[in-house]
Amino acid sequence: MLVDASTADDAAVYRLDDERALVATADFFTPIVDDPYDFGRIAAANALSDVYAVGARPLFALNLVGFPRRLLATEGLLSEILRGGGEIAAEAGVAVVGGHSVDDPEPKFGMCVIGEVHPGRIVRNSTARAGDVLVLTKAVGTGVITTAAKADVAPAAVLAGAVESMRTLNRAAAEAMVSVGAHAATDVTGYGLLGHLAEMMRGSGTTARVSARSVPALPGALELIAAGHVPGGTLRNLRDLEPQVRWADDVPEERRTLLADAQTSGGLLIAVARESVGDLLDALVDQGPAAAVVIGEVGQRTDVAVVVDRD
Repeated sequence: MLVDASTADDAAVYRLDDERALVATADFFTPIVDDPYDFGRIAAANALSDVYAVGARPLFALNLVGFPRRLLATEGLLSEILRGGGEIAAEAGVAVVGGHSVDDPEPKFGMCVIGEVHPGRIVRNSTARAGDVLVLTKAVGTGVITTAAKADVAPAAVLAGAVESMRTLNRAAAEAMVSVGAHAATDVTGYGLLGHLAEMMRGSGTTARVSARSVPALPGALELIAAGHVPGGTLRNLRDLEPQVRWADDVPEERRTLLADAQTSGGLLIAVARESVGDLLDALVDQGPAAAVVIGEVGQRTDVAVVVDRD
C-alpha cells in the first residue's frame, strides 16, 4: 500500500509491480442542483477528480445509487442522473461497468473509480516543499451558489457558471501537473480551499501563505455571500479552521467565507517548484482549465498550517 488514509489523501494507491499501481476511490452525495442530468454530470466529475488529484489515469467506474423506489417511474429522474454520469465518464475515457443501488428516501449518486499510475509518479498531498508555489485550477464559490439556488435566489447565469465549473473534468489539470513534476496536489472539495490546503501542509510539515485577493471567485459568489447565502458546511469549515489558520486583520469577511466555502468538484490545488511554475501555467492555459492562478507559496513550518494575507 503506497497511499492510505493516514494523510487524508484523495485516493488509495496499491502497488502491483515496479511499473503499475492501482488507484481506488469512492464518492457520492445528495443532489446539489435541481436538474438530474446536471447532478449526474457533477457527481461523476467529482468522483473522477480524486483519481486525477494523485496524477493517475482512471480506468473504469461503478455507479453508487440511492434512490426512492416509489419514484423509479417518475419522469425518468434516475435515468437522467445515470445519463449525465455516463456522459462524463465517457468524456474521461472511462467505462461504467456496473454498480449497486439501494432503496433510499433521499436520492444519492456517485461512483467508485479505479485507475492506475506509475508507482514513481504518484502526486501525493503530503509532499509539498518549502519554496513551492501554490497554483489553483478552478475558481471557488460553488457551495454558496448552490445554496442560493436551493432558495431560488441564484441568477440563472450564476448557477450555469457554477454547474459548468463542477462538471468540468480535472483531467487536463492533472496532465499538466504531472508533465512538470509537481511536488504535491489535492482537489478542493467539501473542506474548502483552506481546509484541503491545511491538510496538505500538515502532511508535508510546512506552512502556506495565501493571498486572499488572488483566489478567483466564481461570478456572483461574493455577492451571494454578502447576501447571507452561506451553507452550513462552509460555516463548519470556518470554525474548524480557527486553530490552523492565521488571518490578516484586513481580510474581508466575504473573502474569509469564500476561502472556506465547501466545494463540490472543485479544481486541483498544486504545489510546484518555483522554477517550474511558468511551465505549469503555460500548460494549464494551453489545456484549458477554468482557472490557472498562483494563490500563494509554501514555507517552513510555523505555529499554524496556513497564513492568509489580504494581498
